[in-house]
Amino acid sequence: MRLVDYLHQNARLYPDKTAAICGGEKISYKELSKKVLERSSSYKSGQVVPFKSSQSIDFLITYFAIHQAGGVAAPLEGDIPENRFGEISEILSASIVPDGTADILYTTGTTGKSKGVMISHKTIIADAENLIEGQGFSHDLLFIISGPLNHIGSLSKIFPVTMQGATLYILEGMKDLDKFFQALDYPAAKAATFFVPATIRMLLMFSGDRLAKYADKIDFIESGAAPLAHSDMLKLCEVLPKTRLYNTYASTETGIISTYNFNDGQCIPGCLGKPMSHSRIIITPEGKISCTGDTLMSGYVNDPDLTASVLKDNTIYTSDIGELDERGRLNLKGRETDVINVGGFKVSPSEVEDAAMSFPGLKDCICIGVPHPITGMALKLIVELENSRRLDKSSLAKYLKGKLELYKVPLLYEQSSAIKRTFNGKLDRKFYNSQKI
Repeated sequence: MRLVDYLHQNARLYPDKTAAICGGEKISYKELSKKVLERSSSYKSGQVVPFKSSQSIDFLITYFAIHQAGGVAAPLEGDIPENRFGEISEILSASIVPDGTADILYTTGTTGKSKGVMISHKTIIADAENLIEGQGFSHDLLFIISGPLNHIGSLSKIFPVTMQGATLYILEGMKDLDKFFQALDYPAAKAATFFVPATIRMLLMFSGDRLAKYADKIDFIESGAAPLAHSDMLKLCEVLPKTRLYNTYASTETGIISTYNFNDGQCIPGCLGKPMSHSRIIITPEGKISCTGDTLMSGYVNDPDLTASVLKDNTIYTSDIGELDERGRLNLKGRETDVINVGGFKVSPSEVEDAAMSFPGLKDCICIGVPHPITGMALKLIVELENSRRLDKSSLAKYLKGKLELYKVPLLYEQSSAIKRTFNGKLDRKFYNSQKI
């Protein structure tokens, strides 16, 4: 079965069950199924359909209608410039994609140019089953989506919700926190959501007490797309002591691989859990993470050479560095491309950033490498502080010396009004690496 087939099955089994809510609009499974069938006549089998994504029920109708017709959905940024939309549309119209392809998802391009990743119907079902198994998606769940639906982080949550006949509550981002709490007030047995780490930090800073009032209703929260600071992990466990809190290893190319409930009494930093039933993790001799299983992409559209460089024998070879512990759980150490060589010592900037994030008054930070006449490279920590406070460099350096080996303590410090991140909460390392700092 394809995901759209589960949608129609839900329409037969639970016709009046609410499938999705957005703004003041609500739609049942029966109504959604009907609208999908009606719109599917607009598309053709094998057609690759680029369209601008939106946080709306209409997005769901379009997405499922393309699949219903046997086409390939290619959701793009909602605010993509018209000329760029035209360029991608022209490229995709001439593209030949493998049979069984469901989606083409464009990556953010934080580590290079944006790439079109081909996802099969088989992959979608495997991702859904991994999430159902690993996080406990159920029929009576209200799942709140606030991230853009053209990227795997939020789009992938549509998969298990549809398979289980649960309910989606779609928000237009998290700028209006009142709307998020209004979603939590919706009458449902239990609620869950997906947040990037930056959103978790924002909630803890400005609405921690308010979030704690929903401790009995929030079944689980998943975090992904970027490392979550250990200090934020501990705080979230304190605010939501009964809630399952997941760190997940996933990407557009690999699909949903593993997840770890860090509200387990141990709260292990960097732990991403055991691979789920449709996935397997192998650590290469170089210490890099490689993934196999049914959740992998089919390849990059129109780029067989790039595909062959990362996908070999049904195995994706990533540039992430990690290790498996004695219980088979993945522990992420960083990205090979991010590692900074300081006088022969290799430093993962994420380790420095994680240590710094627990410094009192520090709101955000990024660790970068800058040229140094003796060591070749030196560590520089750029920080954003709360409430326009002034940076005390010596206090921060002393604090970090108590948490890190000496060679990992930055030599240079700089205060910034804001740390640049991508839409999904990742530190924009490409931006900083391109600056002559």
